[in-house]
Amino acid sequence: MKSSWRTASCTVVSCALVAVCAQLPAAEPGTAPLAIQQVENDAQSAVVRAKVSSEHRAGGTEFRFESVAAPANNDAATKAEFALVDGERDRNGGSLAVLHDGRIPTDEDQPSANFFFQAGTDGGRLRLDLGSVIAVKQVNSYSWHTNTRAPQVYKLYAADGTASGFNAAPRKGTDPESCGWKLVASVDTRPMQGDWGGQHGATVSDPDSDVLGRFRYLLFDISRTESRDAFGNTFFSEIDVIDADGPAPVAATSGEGERIVKSFETEDGKYRFTIDATAAPDLMEWADAKLRPVVLQWYPKIVDMLPSDGFVAATHVTLRFQNDMGGTPAYASAGRISLNSDWFRRELNREARGCVVHELVHVVQDYGRAPRRNPRATPMPGWLVEGIADYIRWFLYEPESKGAEITPRSIERARYDASYRVSANFLDWVVNHHDPEIVRKLNAAAREGKYAEGLWKDWTGKPLQDLGDLWKKHHEARLAETMSRP
Repeated sequence: MKSSWRTASCTVVSCALVAVCAQLPAAEPGTAPLAIQQVENDAQSAVVRAKVSSEHRAGGTEFRFESVAAPANNDAATKAEFALVDGERDRNGGSLAVLHDGRIPTDEDQPSANFFFQAGTDGGRLRLDLGSVIAVKQVNSYSWHTNTRAPQVYKLYAADGTASGFNAAPRKGTDPESCGWKLVASVDTRPMQGDWGGQHGATVSDPDSDVLGRFRYLLFDISRTESRDAFGNTFFSEIDVIDADGPAPVAATSGEGERIVKSFETEDGKYRFTIDATAAPDLMEWADAKLRPVVLQWYPKIVDMLPSDGFVAATHVTLRFQNDMGGTPAYASAGRISLNSDWFRRELNREARGCVVHELVHVVQDYGRAPRRNPRATPMPGWLVEGIADYIRWFLYEPESKGAEITPRSIERARYDASYRVSANFLDWVVNHHDPEIVRKLNAAAREGKYAEGLWKDWTGKPLQDLGDLWKKHHEARLAETMSRP
C-alpha cells in the first residue's frame, strides 16, 4: 500500500553556482506528483532543473513503484567506486558494496543487505566516482526498513571534477559548493502522515530533458531521519545512476532464486498470512501442517486480547525462515516475523509453535507506534513487553506445558521484572489475585505511550514493588507446603 507522495524540486544556476531548493507539500496518496516550482535567476545561463519524485510503499518486497523505476543491476553505479567521505559505517550492516551490487534485500529488517551509518550518529557523506564524465539521466535511491530507518533524507551534489580548487572529498563542515560541487537536489521521503516503515524510492531527474547533467562525481550528504533515539540512520538498499547513453536497465534481483511461499487467510478474510520458506524448503511441510493452524487460530485471538482505542492490528503478517540469525530463535518487526531455520529444526516438536505465538503477540503489541503519535511518550519497560508475550504464550496458549512455573531451583532468583516467563508468571498472579484486566490495561497504556509505574497502584491498590514482594512470598509459601508433604 502506498502511503504518500512527496516531491521536491531544485533549480541549480550553473554559471553562478547558485542553488535554490524548494520542498513542496505532500500530495494525497495515489495522486500524481506535485508540479515543479522553478526559481529564475537573472545571472543564469545554462540551468539544470532537478525534479525529485519519491514514493513510499508500506508493503511489497521488490521495490515496485509507480513513479520510481525499479532497481537495476547494470546501471553506471554498478562499476562505480563508492567511498565513505565522512561518518562511520555501522558494523552490523553491509559494506558500501551492497549499494551497487545489483541485489535487493529480501526482508525489511536485513542489516547485512543494507548500508547504514553508525547508531547514534547523524549520517555522513558518500561519494561515487563514475570513472569518467557521463551523461547522467537519473539518480535513484532505495531503502527498506520497518520504522524510522526506512525514509531517506539527503542532499545530492554533483561535479565533473574540472573546477578550480575542486575537493573530491569534502567532509562535514565544508560546503561542497565552495569547492567545485553543485547542489542538484534535496531529497526527503518522510511521509507527512502515517507510519514511515516500508520501502522508499526516490529518483532525481530533469523534467525537461533526458539528461540531468554531465558528471563524474556524485556526493550524498546524508542525514538521519530522527533524533529521538539512536536508530534514525536509513537502511540504504541500493543506489542507481542511469547513463543516458548506457544500456536499458535490467531489474535487480534478490539473488535467492525461486521463492517458496504459501499464503492463507482467516475464514472472514480479515487477516492474511504468508509463510516464506525459501531459505529452508525442508520446513515448509511442517509449517503448512502444524504452524498454519496455530497462526490462523491465535492471531485473531491475540488481537482481541490486546485492544486499545483506535488501534487496528496488522492485517497481513509474513513469517520468514532465515539462515543468518545466529542464536536468536525468532524476532518480530512490524508485520514480519523472522524465524531461525536451524533453531526451528531442533524445536519442531517442542517450543517452535509456542515461540511463534510469542512473536505474534509482538506484532499485535506494536508499541513502536507510541513515539510517532505522542511526542511525550514514555517507553514500556522491556520486561513487561516480553512478559506480556510470554504470559499469553505460557498461560493461555500452552498452560499444560507449565513452562513458566516457579520452581525450587528458580525461586531464589525470581524477580517480577526478570522478563520473559518469570515476568509472565508474575502477571498471571496479578491477574488471578488483583486485577483480571491488568494485561489489557498495560497494553493499552504502552501503545499510547502512557505507561507509568504508578498505574499499578491505581489499578490494584498496591505499588509495583509491593506486588512483586507478595508474588514471591506466595510462591515461597506454595513451595514450602509442597516440600512438607509426605
